[in-house]
Amino acid sequence: MSIPADSTLTEDGLPLDGTSGRVLLIACGALAREILDLKARNRWDHLDLTCLPAKYHLFPDRITAEVRTAVEKHRATYDKIFVVYADCGTGGLLEAACNELGVEMIAGPHCYSFFEGNDAFAEKAEDEFTAFYLTDFLVRQFDAFVWKPMGLDRHPQLRNMYFGNYEKLIYQAQTDDAALTAKARACAERLGLNFERRYTGYGDLEKSLKAL
Repeated sequence: MSIPADSTLTEDGLPLDGTSGRVLLIACGALAREILDLKARNRWDHLDLTCLPAKYHLFPDRITAEVRTAVEKHRATYDKIFVVYADCGTGGLLEAACNELGVEMIAGPHCYSFFEGNDAFAEKAEDEFTAFYLTDFLVRQFDAFVWKPMGLDRHPQLRNMYFGNYEKLIYQAQTDDAALTAKARACAERLGLNFERRYTGYGDLEKSLKAL
């Protein structure tokens, strides 16, 4: 994150004084690595980033209130705020809150869709309703965000109950990383699913940030 040298910082490291022309991204922590990579490779130094905990993936009912709090905390400091969440299980509540607050958010039902590209994901949805998706982040954090929260570390017999109707695991790769691909394949084996790797890059995430 690039900030003026004479800025006073808030407790979360963002500038406290005026930041004319700057944009604040309020993002899911699961997207932090990807957003920072896009900022660096494109030299988007006008974008500042603050992230909410990635664990809200597991508690989507908390996302809307936390995003609202973050927007209200920072809106006086920035010319523009952009919310880097899709609907993410909020049932339309996040979109309604963003409309009320007058801020934009990334389009799509979830990160699997916008990484794939929302249009492309929608076209395949009917044929892939038996697919389980992982992104780079979820491959790295498979145990913390899938295996343990579902209780499979304690009760592996639940695997068939949870995944018996799935046919394959689709790894949406944001990066070309052989080690991550191997780990994703191992995740599919643990779940008893066929494996498909699909390189998506950053999809509509990159397009949305570029428009800023």
